[in-house]
Amino acid sequence: MALRPPSRAALLLAALLGALLAGCSDPPPFAQLSGLMLDAQLDEVSGLAASRRHPDTLWMLNDGGNAARLHAVSRRGGRLATLRIDGVDNTDWEDLAAFDLDGRHYLLVADTGDNGGLRRTLQLHVIEEPASLADAVVKPAWSIAFRWPDGARDCEAVAVDAAAGQVLLVSKKRQPPELFALPLRPRAPGLQVARALGTLAGVPQADAEEVRANARLARIRSQVTAADVAADRHALAVLTYRDVLVYPRRGRETWAQALARPPQVHPLPWLPQAEALAWSADSRALYATGELSPAPLLYLHP
Repeated sequence: MALRPPSRAALLLAALLGALLAGCSDPPPFAQLSGLMLDAQLDEVSGLAASRRHPDTLWMLNDGGNAARLHAVSRRGGRLATLRIDGVDNTDWEDLAAFDLDGRHYLLVADTGDNGGLRRTLQLHVIEEPASLADAVVKPAWSIAFRWPDGARDCEAVAVDAAAGQVLLVSKKRQPPELFALPLRPRAPGLQVARALGTLAGVPQADAEEVRANARLARIRSQVTAADVAADRHALAVLTYRDVLVYPRRGRETWAQALARPPQVHPLPWLPQAEALAWSADSRALYATGELSPAPLLYLHP
């Protein structure tokens, strides 16, 4: 599958990122450059998940208005395969999660974006990971239609805790961000109602100087754009436009209890419009990228 040849902008971006990341903290640095995505079909990535079936493979999706497709991508950023999801529209896809259930490997597509606060219902689509990495057309294993309990809101951060049978959702624009849950396999058919669990503690906010310099940018930079539960369930990671937040879970406590404590905060290096985050399959590190073309793919060590 041919890729576009690197442009001067791509080469400059790689050089700048390499220099920036080399100057981060003592080794191992928090952020390293894993790869660079040059493929034209990866120009608006808003969701990311590490494959549970194929080693060293990431799944990605593009934001709303694009085709209803998932892309398998190597850790270096090269596109390996594309899945077209039959019978599904990409109204506003915003996140992607990988999970295992009953011995099968799945991906959950979150069609939950709502910038205008106008959508009455939203959808989650569950796709079984294919056995081989090849272009194909697939259908959802199941879908979940839902609404919020008290009016519309934008949501770009969705994670799955399969052991608890939960889908976790974090609101984007409200402060503090709100945490909701849905059943992963609803018992009753029809429209589900997301259940409020609490709020996220300790999301860094802009200081007075940042607000004076650019009030709009200062407000936006603390908004939550992605989330993921580690495969071993030890922590939930949350992405904003400026930071990666890691909320460790103690023992058998709920996610609402874990997210009520201040998180570990890791400032991001330069990553324009950071909107995609996922734990690695072994739960030891994270991957992150943004809506940029060409797009850097970062490997993070929280």
